[in-house]
Amino acid sequence: MNYKLICSDIDGTLLNKDKELSEITISEVRRLAHIPFILISSRMPNAMRHLQKELGNINTPIIAYNGGLILTKNEIIQSTEINNSVLESIINKVSNTSIHISLYHGDDWYVPSMDFWANREITNTKVQPEVKTNVEVLKTWNKEGKGAHKIMCMGDENEIELLFQSLEKAYSTEIVLYRSKPTYIEIAHRSISKKTAIEALIKSCYPDVAMREVIAFGDNYNDIEMLKYAGLGIAVSNANEAVLKIAKRVADSNINNGVAKALSEIFKLSN
Repeated sequence: MNYKLICSDIDGTLLNKDKELSEITISEVRRLAHIPFILISSRMPNAMRHLQKELGNINTPIIAYNGGLILTKNEIIQSTEINNSVLESIINKVSNTSIHISLYHGDDWYVPSMDFWANREITNTKVQPEVKTNVEVLKTWNKEGKGAHKIMCMGDENEIELLFQSLEKAYSTEIVLYRSKPTYIEIAHRSISKKTAIEALIKSCYPDVAMREVIAFGDNYNDIEMLKYAGLGIAVSNANEAVLKIAKRVADSNINNGVAKALSEIFKLSN
C-alpha cells in the first residue's frame, strides 16, 4: 500500500517516559518528511506546536482536542465547542467536591488556581494557564459567544467516578467522556472524534488521500475509532487491552520508540 498520510496520538504513543520526543523518533519523522505527519491529540494547540518544531513540520496541520479544533498554519478548518449549559451544570456538580476543572478554548487554558493538578499539566504539556475561576470564564464565554473545546476534570478517583456516571447519564447525547487515567475525565463535544477529524482534514487539505491510505498510531480509548478506520491502525504495545484488540498491528512501546520503529519497518518494506 502506498500510504500518503501518517497520524499519531501524542501522550502514551509518540512521547517517551520523560514526555519528550526521542532523537530516534525525530530522525524517523524527518526522514519521511515527504509524507505529512499529523499530530492528533486531546492536547491544546500550544501544547503541540513545540513538538511540531522538533519534528520539523511546523506547516503541517494539527488536530487538537480529539478533533474539536483542526488548524492548518493557524487557520481554523473546523471548530466544535461544548454548549455552555453543559459547562454550567458541571461547575454546579463539582461545587462541593475537591475536583479541579480546567477549561480550554483555542490556545487559552484557564484554571481556578495553581494547584497540584494545574502544575501537573504544566509539567506534561509545557504550557502555562491563566488563573480565572470557572464561573468567571463561563460568564465571559457567554458574553463572547464562545464555548469550551475541552473540559478536563481531575481529582480524587472516587469523586471522578461519581462525576463520570452523573455526566454520562445526563449528557450522553451532547458530550463524550474519556478516562485517560482513573483521576481524569476529558470531555469533548459528542459529534467529534479523531476519526471524523481525519476525514475533515482530508476533505479540506488532502483531497487525493483516501482513509485506506492513512497510517494511525494510538494507545487509548479515544484512539479506537481512528485505528479501526485507518488503512493501517497501529497500537503501541503499552496500549490498553481494548486498543490492542482492534489494532491491525502492534508496535513496540512508546518508551521503546514504537512509532519510529514501525515507520522504519513499513517504509523500508514499501520503498
